[in-house]
Amino acid sequence: MSTVSHSSVLSGASQNRPSVNTLSTKTMQSLPTEQQLKYLHLEAEVEVLLQQLQTLKQRRLTTVGNPKTP
Repeated sequence: MSTVSHSSVLSGASQNRPSVNTLSTKTMQSLPTEQQLKYLHLEAEVEVLLQQLQTLKQRRLTTVGNPKTP
């Protein structure tokens, strides 16, 4: 059975914030390849959503800190 490299899917993940909890390499290797792919895609999607949330929070803080004057 072949395994999917965890780092190859999430290599673009931000290094300056905590990452999503990941399965151990041993656990990943015990899963069928199709399940590994599904897991890694879901994990990558969560990373993207967290990044989007962080961006929205930052925009909100910037907007609150600098209200536009009419």
